Amino acid sequence: MIKAGVVGALGKMGKQVVKSVLEADDMELVCAIDVLGEGTDAGFAAAGKECGVLIQTDIKNTISTSKPDVIIDFTQPNGIFEHVKTYMELNVKSVIGTTGLNEENINDLRNLSEKTKTGCLIAPNFSTGAVLLMMFAKQAAKYFNNAEIIELHHNQKKDAPSGTAVKTAQLMAEVNSNFTAGNCAETELIKGSRGGTGSANIHIHSVRMPGYIASQEVIFGADGQIFKIKHDTMDRSCYMAGVLLAVRHVYNNNDFIYGLDNIL
Repeated sequence: MIKAGVVGALGKMGKQVVKSVLEADDMELVCAIDVLGEGTDAGFAAAGKECGVLIQTDIKNTISTSKPDVIIDFTQPNGIFEHVKTYMELNVKSVIGTTGLNEENINDLRNLSEKTKTGCLIAPNFSTGAVLLMMFAKQAAKYFNNAEIIELHHNQKKDAPSGTAVKTAQLMAEVNSNFTAGNCAETELIKGSRGGTGSANIHIHSVRMPGYIASQEVIFGADGQIFKIKHDTMDRSCYMAGVLLAVRHVYNNNDFIYGLDNIL
């Protein structure tokens, strides 16, 4: 039985994770942590049924007491780097769904993972459909020299562009170094109107709007044709199969992985 803990347990994603862990035959929820709601029953908050695990606010003390095998973290970008360092220093494996880590952060955590021999899987997106989109985009990138990415999220998402968009551009850049071939010299009359520029000169456009959960479209262009790959998230439950897959992987391995595509 995998002893799992959830950090950010009262968030929208956190509640889904708590519910999925409680329903998994091979997992046991041993702790639930959030900055708010101390003393709240995590099972009741997530699914309306008490489980006996109460929300705690102190990460170090709670982990030291409950001794989870794997921590699942869906919190905020501004604190996630220190969170992961804490898990590794406590020799607790982790699955990280919080975005906002830059390349330097990821490299530092990779080194710390190797030093502490503590497994960690960080994924910008746990939806199998979104991961397939990234894989297909990389494949298509071999055949097109022009591409842009549009990502759309709810208006409570704090980081832009999304980790999924950044990861998609990185994968595309592995097979093609420039996606603005043949473009004319441009002048932005309104700063930012062409979006941000990611790996291999890929323009990334971020939309924040109530009503969305998460959507991404990659547009490829060539003379006489347009090719689009798109994924839409309708409900956060679509992430749970990927989260549980990641938990099972890190429980059985001590490697450091960035991207769910590496274990599909």
